[in-house]
Amino acid sequence: MSTAPGAAPGLLERFRMDGKTVVITGASSGLGAGFARAFADAGADLVLGARRAGELEAIADEIRTSGRTVVARVTDVTDPDACTALVQAGIDTLGRVDVLINNAGVGTAVPAVREEPDEFRRVLEVNLMGSYWMAQACARVMEPGSSIVNVASVLGLVKSYSPQAAYSASKAAVIGLTRDLSQQWSLRKGIRVNAVAPGYFASEMTAGAHAERLGEFVRSTATLQRFGEQHELDAAVLFLASDAASYVTGATLAVDGGMSGH
Repeated sequence: MSTAPGAAPGLLERFRMDGKTVVITGASSGLGAGFARAFADAGADLVLGARRAGELEAIADEIRTSGRTVVARVTDVTDPDACTALVQAGIDTLGRVDVLINNAGVGTAVPAVREEPDEFRRVLEVNLMGSYWMAQACARVMEPGSSIVNVASVLGLVKSYSPQAAYSASKAAVIGLTRDLSQQWSLRKGIRVNAVAPGYFASEMTAGAHAERLGEFVRSTATLQRFGEQHELDAAVLFLASDAASYVTGATLAVDGGMSGH
């Protein structure tokens, strides 16, 4: 159904991303690759950053077959200059940046008394500082009406089943960063800033050596008693990034099957 001149867009149209440029970090595999496919399906052109060149280009080539324009650049988000270069590559090719999905992240599972300083610092440098450098780079060029979605974690809200002090601390910090950037930018710059806090999703990690123990943990702590599926997280991220969430900022949306509700 078409929208009359001067009228608000129809509900479903508000979820569309046609004509928008979306920057996604950590886009070479896992959740990030899934986000790239979802935003392309919603009509967006993409700027993809990740550290693994081969995997990154494979995702970019896959999405280009759908007719979307994709810029792919090897990016280490711990380097502020690399973050700026990724954003500039999007501006140079597509002329604009409308959405940032701050997805790049790493984690460890080391008992706190044995974790090395460099291990702890590395997790914070990627998960927290990398999110900050990317948000800075995008906010400098974004127009009013743009959106940033930080990918935090349910472990920023609740306990883990394994020793993950660095990861949990970094993701809790991302939630705090989200609140502050929303306060700074939503009204003054017109950039909404939100976060998603995913629970445990079906992935290479959840199918690994500790899959049985992790599955028991999820079944005992999540209301829905199962892992999430990629499309269930895609929908939440797309909502926060889209005009459908125009009155949502500074929020953290838990997509965790009810785990954080316990």
